[in-house]
Amino acid sequence: MVQPVPETIHFPSEEERILKLWDDRNCFQECLKQSKNRPKFTFYDGPPFATGLPHYGHILAGTIKDVVTRFAHQSGFHVDRRFGWDCHGLPVEYEIDKTLGIKGPEDVAKMGIAEYNRQCRSIVMRYANEWESTVTRLGRWIDFKNDYKTLYPWFMETVWWVFKQLYDKGLVYRGVKVMPFSTACNTPLSNFESHQNYKDVQDPSVTVTFPLEEDESVSLIAWTTTPWTLPSNLALCVNPELMYVKIKDHATGKVYIMMEARLSALFKSDAEYTLLDKFPGKTLKGKKYKPLFDYFITSKESGAFTVVLDNYVREEEGTGVVHQAPYFGADDYRVCMDYNIIQKDSVPICPVDSSGCFTAEVADFVGQYVKDADKNIIKLLKEKGRLVNASTFKHNYPFCWRSDTPLIYKAVPSWFVRVEHMVDKLLENNSKCYWVPEFVREKRFGNWLKDARDWAISRNRYWGTPIPLWVSEDFEEVVCVGSVAELEELTGVKVTDLHRESIDHLTIPSRCGKGVLRRLQEVFDCWFESGSMPYAQVHYPFEHRREFEDAFPADFIAEGIDQTRGWFYTLLVLSTALFGKPPFKNVIVNGLVLASDGQKMSKRKKNYPDPVQIVNSYGADALRLYLINSPVVRAENLRFKEDGVRDVLKDVFLPWYNAYRFVIQNVQRLHKEEGVQFLYNESTAKKSDNIMDKWILSFTQSLIQFFKAEMDAYRLYTVVPRLVKFVDMLTNWYVRTNRRRLKGESGTEDCVWALETLFSVLFFMCRLMAPCTPFITEMMYQNMKHLIDPASLEEKDTSSIHYLMLPQVRVSLIDKRIESAVSQMQSVIELGRVIRDRKTLPVKYPLKEVVVIHQDPEALQDIQSLEKYILEELNVRQLTLSTDKDKYGIRLRAEPDHMVLGKRLKGAFKSVTAAIKELKSEQLETFQKTGTIVVDGQELHEEDLRLMYTFDQGSGTASQYEAHSDAQVLVLLDVTPDQSMVDEGVAREVINRIQKLRKKGHLVPSDEITVYYSSKPAGEYLEKVIQAHTDFILATTKAPLKNYPVPASASVIIQEKTKLKESDLDLTIVKGASGVSAPLSGPACAYVNVKITVDNKEQAGVILLENPKGDNTLDFHRLLGVCSSIFDLQNTKLSVYNGKTELTSKTDLLALNGKTLHVTSGAAPADASNTNTLLCQYINLQLLNTKPQECQHGILGTLLLENPVGQNGLTYEGLLHEAAKVFGIRSRRLKLYLDEALTEEVTQDSSLKMLSTKMVYIQVLPTTAEA
Repeated sequence: MVQPVPETIHFPSEEERILKLWDDRNCFQECLKQSKNRPKFTFYDGPPFATGLPHYGHILAGTIKDVVTRFAHQSGFHVDRRFGWDCHGLPVEYEIDKTLGIKGPEDVAKMGIAEYNRQCRSIVMRYANEWESTVTRLGRWIDFKNDYKTLYPWFMETVWWVFKQLYDKGLVYRGVKVMPFSTACNTPLSNFESHQNYKDVQDPSVTVTFPLEEDESVSLIAWTTTPWTLPSNLALCVNPELMYVKIKDHATGKVYIMMEARLSALFKSDAEYTLLDKFPGKTLKGKKYKPLFDYFITSKESGAFTVVLDNYVREEEGTGVVHQAPYFGADDYRVCMDYNIIQKDSVPICPVDSSGCFTAEVADFVGQYVKDADKNIIKLLKEKGRLVNASTFKHNYPFCWRSDTPLIYKAVPSWFVRVEHMVDKLLENNSKCYWVPEFVREKRFGNWLKDARDWAISRNRYWGTPIPLWVSEDFEEVVCVGSVAELEELTGVKVTDLHRESIDHLTIPSRCGKGVLRRLQEVFDCWFESGSMPYAQVHYPFEHRREFEDAFPADFIAEGIDQTRGWFYTLLVLSTALFGKPPFKNVIVNGLVLASDGQKMSKRKKNYPDPVQIVNSYGADALRLYLINSPVVRAENLRFKEDGVRDVLKDVFLPWYNAYRFVIQNVQRLHKEEGVQFLYNESTAKKSDNIMDKWILSFTQSLIQFFKAEMDAYRLYTVVPRLVKFVDMLTNWYVRTNRRRLKGESGTEDCVWALETLFSVLFFMCRLMAPCTPFITEMMYQNMKHLIDPASLEEKDTSSIHYLMLPQVRVSLIDKRIESAVSQMQSVIELGRVIRDRKTLPVKYPLKEVVVIHQDPEALQDIQSLEKYILEELNVRQLTLSTDKDKYGIRLRAEPDHMVLGKRLKGAFKSVTAAIKELKSEQLETFQKTGTIVVDGQELHEEDLRLMYTFDQGSGTASQYEAHSDAQVLVLLDVTPDQSMVDEGVAREVINRIQKLRKKGHLVPSDEITVYYSSKPAGEYLEKVIQAHTDFILATTKAPLKNYPVPASASVIIQEKTKLKESDLDLTIVKGASGVSAPLSGPACAYVNVKITVDNKEQAGVILLENPKGDNTLDFHRLLGVCSSIFDLQNTKLSVYNGKTELTSKTDLLALNGKTLHVTSGAAPADASNTNTLLCQYINLQLLNTKPQECQHGILGTLLLENPVGQNGLTYEGLLHEAAKVFGIRSRRLKLYLDEALTEEVTQDSSLKMLSTKMVYIQVLPTTAEA
């Protein structure tokens, strides 16, 4: 049974209730069960680390994934959704190193790899429970039980298989490469990892001298921001094409060689130096110079300490001479290789260990951390006279994404996957993927792919998937293992785990007589594992081979924009290398969620609200909608503001909730007052001919059409704003303009039409919004489903909104002409409201006329068709339509925007302003259409001018009307005051106070009340207005309005004193309607007239279908019994007809209220005419000072003074007896009155016939005990 909807709602508590419902019914698993035979929609979930708590970035990506996968399910697909966990790699190791104080490999060696990895394993799932509870609390449906973890042996085995495929294809090699290196984590990082955390830093900036061997009085000067690389210098590089100069520094008397374009970096003016010579860079090639240090002087034999040439040297920074430390810079390495200063098999000159400290080769600085050694190196250079200058330099520098320490670039022996040879194939496969937004594919990701480098996949670490290569000592013999079975076959040992501690000791006999092969020490970069997840999560190819191949590539993935250099990239590289095709078809890329000040969210700075706190305050749906209705779903950044989440509640959820509450209230009111049982069936609902019903239904179907098309294209950023706009249209336009119809004021049939329309739209909306806001839609549906005919739904199980498919578009209901007409109406109303606001004329105060001027007669016709709504919404008496604004003396005038134009025109502003004020109306009308106008030689645009409508002073309309317009329509409001309208406005103010008080008292429309008032000083303006408008107030409030005093017996609900129009207005609301909600035009109880034709004898009378109101309701069998009793028709088989239709036991009798029924002994009546008036005399009763007894609740009743017609007339004693009987108070003594104030008593001497149709008030006298 449908439940009343409370006035207030706490969304987070409701969501907790829905979570319990889902959990109790196992809804997510049930969904998967229901869809198992449908076509598959494949989704990959990028695995997060569980070593940290989920943040807004995770919540955002998770919400996007949930919206899309729920939509896919509701579109008829089966969507497996498995949660994945990244368990290996630096994030875990870094936490352990911090906790245990591990500084480098020697500390790990002391404790042993087995113990180290045991520690890592113990924290891998540290926050798994928090993740599961947060993800679940946010309404995301994903399978945690059937998850995948990168540490599962079966996952690791597939990673081995992937690597072996690459190895067998010749895509794996060992080499030395200068790579970003994390000294805090003792490991190299791949290029894409190094791009994840750039910061602006101040580094030392030094310029040093390199005296030429041929003339030590002349020095090349080089600039660097990494002084720590200078001990490893092996060459100097210049640009061959650019011009270099030899100059004499006047301050020091020294002679330097540098690039001509960079002189300004060293000298402030030409007067500070003398130019001695000028030449292209290539003339410096091969010149030898004196090294800074002698640590690697032996390299001179292989050509070190000479000048080399390369175009990478630029004229934008430094001195144009770049020092070369080949094992600490990628360009340095390349150039020195080109000049044979180093060879591939050279022993690297890399005197820095994995912790970033100098080794013994650099004797002066041994053991010093390189960044700390900078100042000592600078000091030594100064002592040696080799320092030209030293300062600091601010630049953007890469930091380790995990330890947040500066990276260095360092040569590292590493294992690589070849990527550069397949760049074209990567670009081709990328072009087959659909990216949202599209620019990411072409620009950010496409540009990254074009410059793709071979991928360094090995890490000198411990907690990860070991690289399955067993090698001889000289690396000549290599065996790549691709499975657990193969490892067992080659080693003779059965293993159940593949981590280092389980396999490092295993050896493979050499086939070439080289003793035994041992496994490399390195493990895989954890990005290699996440890039392998499409295959590893299903243990391909060892299991599920067919299922995987049928469902690959994935239909959909989604992650943040930072993954263009991470997961998106590794997925594409591996799928292209393995299968030659892309790994996914569709991808949504989200931007980053920043703190409200635009900074990165930081736990240390506490510059953002805790997500859990946000959900507890506003609910998960509000947070979800806020995130997906922001620029962040277009790969732009979002500044997170708590106010934004609060606004979703205020602007979307509360209006939507109130519309839902309103429809339920009025469905219940319809049943209570009219006896109509509401049951919605889309296929049998009658077509309404009301234009606003047609409009909202058309608008809804257009929305469904748009929603499906845009969601199919993964454009969440267009869908959600349209849904939010729809809530506004529904609540602020449809419900607002149809409140009276929905409340039944225009008749039962029209009320049912309006309720069916609003109900259908809310039901459509719940199904559409279910993927975005799963909680509020479920909450509404759980109540609404009691009003839906189960036969109208296709689904077998309809117990959750998430089991229902999305609604199909009913194109026949789309009427663009009506949508356009209502849009015109909205423009008129909004413009009219602006005028009212401008003139401080509240809508409560009626105005005489609104004039609408439009050049398009068809538009005016549309506006005419909606006249009723315009008059009502603007509270005006008359609508006038016209195409002729001249008739009203309307002219356009312009004002300059002083801020915009003043700044732009400066001196010319004054003359242009004067010319603007002289512009004619005709010129400004042209400007309205074109958007540009030339004034006093200056071209002006829309943002430069403000256009205003004015009236010709001679037209006579200047004081009568106020005007406002948009680009299409001009609206004039007659704002001249009129006393009768002012009075009505005051009456509306009184209504407003009553309705607000009603709300304060938590009353609903169907609650029967009486309003008492007093206005002081008595007899003043306010009291006169109330008395003159009593009927008007009554018609709106549906509650009798009475003067003070409030009867002592009344049950007071709420009372309030307020000030209005210089008077004190005192209002009291009491329980029960004295004289019923509106003046009764008939009995308080539902009734039918009855005409009997049995045995050729005709009789007539009345049968009450309930008594008191709402109690003792008759069904069909009791109706027959009452007929037999009143009309003495015992032992006769009776048939009852409404017109020519025979009643049955299924007939809803309350729906026949006021009708005339014909009773026969079988045949249909010859004359089935209806009588509009009640056939018998009656009085209405109201119980005043006690509650009804005998399980009854109603305090209003009806007594027939005769029945059948002209028979069984009631006496005074009979009246007392029957009145007591109606309310179940037969043992009590009563007094009867004709007024609620109990001044006019009904006595034995009163004429009962004179009481007919009146209300009789019952006062129950106290018992002796009560007295």
